[in-house]
Amino acid sequence: MFKYKGEQKVSKTAETYTHTHTHTHTRVVLPGLFLLIFNFCACAESNDLNRAIQNATAACSGIGDSMADLKKMTGINTVVTAVGTVAGGVALGTGVAKASVDKEQQELEAKVAKLISEKSNVPIQELEIENEQEFRTAIHNVAYSDVQVISDDIKKIDELEQKSKTLGNVRTGAMATSTVTNIAGTTIAASNKVDDDLESRINRCVAAIKNLSSAKLEAKVENTATHAEIERAEKIISSCRDYEYVDVKPINKRATGAAIASGIGIGTGVVGTITSAVANTDATRKGDEQKEKNLNTAANVMSGASTAASATATIFNATQISAIKKVATVAEACEEALR
Repeated sequence: MFKYKGEQKVSKTAETYTHTHTHTHTRVVLPGLFLLIFNFCACAESNDLNRAIQNATAACSGIGDSMADLKKMTGINTVVTAVGTVAGGVALGTGVAKASVDKEQQELEAKVAKLISEKSNVPIQELEIENEQEFRTAIHNVAYSDVQVISDDIKKIDELEQKSKTLGNVRTGAMATSTVTNIAGTTIAASNKVDDDLESRINRCVAAIKNLSSAKLEAKVENTATHAEIERAEKIISSCRDYEYVDVKPINKRATGAAIASGIGIGTGVVGTITSAVANTDATRKGDEQKEKNLNTAANVMSGASTAASATATIFNATQISAIKKVATVAEACEEALR
């Protein structure tokens, strides 16, 4: 350092002023310059962390909305296919009840036919009659009781016939309902899948969170970010990193399974509905008895197959909801941290 009275001298390390009085003032230049550079670097590092947070926010936001739509539609489809299962069950139960009624009717018809045949072949008996009252009593004992039984049985047959037709109509209607619900179930399941865009967004979010983890670690080691910035980064990482372990493939597989099951239900439902309707027409009922029986059996088999298909679709939908919930849970926690 150099000192000159009444003038200034600047060296590479300091600048000195000497005035007319004896006081001397010194200002250091380079340390100030170093401090300025240090602050600039810290600001740059902090900006890197903030940029990583912004990138993660952009990449991970909005995924939850897509999962909510999937969950809602799958819930609707579960209800639809459950209705189809119930309708198919009603059709099957009604068909079984109808078969029981038909059997009772056939047995009663056979009984009446046999009774009429037997009485038609009874030889005329000679009756010894002493008075009119004895004559009437004898006639009643010979014929009236059988006639009354036949009359009652025929009335019962008519009642069973009407009940059978009603049950047949109920079965046909239930089969039609099951078919319609399976059509709706197939349509919903076929479209209720994770598309390529959503899967790509999840992958971008995973990459952004990994980048944020690196930026946070670097900023923490070099002490170039505020406590609030580090804390926010850690919260986002903790809440969003589970996307890395999310598997969306089961969602689509179960949607495909539900669509296939509902599709089978459509086929069996259509055939069953038509078969049930044909079996219940007057032409069939009054025609070939064996043909009517075969048609009713076929309608009941189709009812059972349609019920099973709807139940399978319902199971697929329920398991799809479970898979969606796993992703939705991650999405909810992540987007809460991003707010």
